[in-house]
Amino acid sequence: MDVRYRPETGCAAQAELRRDSLTATAPPAERWLLIESHTPWPRQALTSLPHLGDEVARRCRALAIRPVLIRRYGRVDRTRPRRFGLIDSRPGREAVRWGELPSDDHLLTVLDNVGEPAATDGLGTTSSELAAADRLGSPSSEPVYLVCTHGRHDACCAVRGRPVAAALAAAYPERTWECSHIGGDRFAANVVVLPHSLFYGQVSPAQALDVARRYDDGDVVPELLRGSGAFVPPVQAAQEFARAAGHSLALGNLLPQDVHALSDQRWRILLASTNGTLTVEVSAHLDTVDARLTCAGSSPAQLRRFELDSLSPPRDP
Repeated sequence: MDVRYRPETGCAAQAELRRDSLTATAPPAERWLLIESHTPWPRQALTSLPHLGDEVARRCRALAIRPVLIRRYGRVDRTRPRRFGLIDSRPGREAVRWGELPSDDHLLTVLDNVGEPAATDGLGTTSSELAAADRLGSPSSEPVYLVCTHGRHDACCAVRGRPVAAALAAAYPERTWECSHIGGDRFAANVVVLPHSLFYGQVSPAQALDVARRYDDGDVVPELLRGSGAFVPPVQAAQEFARAAGHSLALGNLLPQDVHALSDQRWRILLASTNGTLTVEVSAHLDTVDARLTCAGSSPAQLRRFELDSLSPPRDP
């Protein structure tokens, strides 16, 4: 049997044919650790950190940080110092910091100085962060574009991701990075816009440029948006249904005020909109499909799908 990869039969092409919903498929990603790598990525990204991968993964789990490897598109300049990035995507705390990475061991120093908020200085920065600023890198006002091109994890990510990375890198060379696996292989090409942790799927090179432009304007692109990893999936779904009903596409709109579980698979969510407070009720359903959700996956598989149960007109705050 011929088992060679073919783009037209890969998991991403099949997901498009099935019209799999992008809604509320962004994985949890409130904070990020970006690790520049000058070596080829293995299938499991952090195994590229000899003797440190397990410890970095453990500390990141404890801090609710998502670690990914990054590299520039094109030829790697190994003469330049590697960098690390710390990204906070939590609403109201969005921030980007960059620092040099003299060795893999420095990642442990960085993680030692990252903690949960204590007292703040009134500007959203914690006193502990201020004290450790030299070890956590320098703040940046520039957004970051991550494009998954992790072909050893799933061929669709490389085949579809690299043209998108090329287009973004040509237009925004300092903002753009290829990255290791971020989830949702069947939605390749996958793009994440930081610091708001916006996951976009099934993105073409031209659409990627539009995503970047719209982000600079302060808006999301709902037809490609999988959701923000800063919010749990029911909130992602409620936000998408509210946008589909005509509410503002602005980044700061539709922030959750309350999430109440009505049952195991049903939620009532209050969203703060520009017109007042919305009440949105959503439910999750599992569908069984005779398909592989990744190129290396097995069939049949289950998909989670969200439905809108009700959306109440906005009421004054």
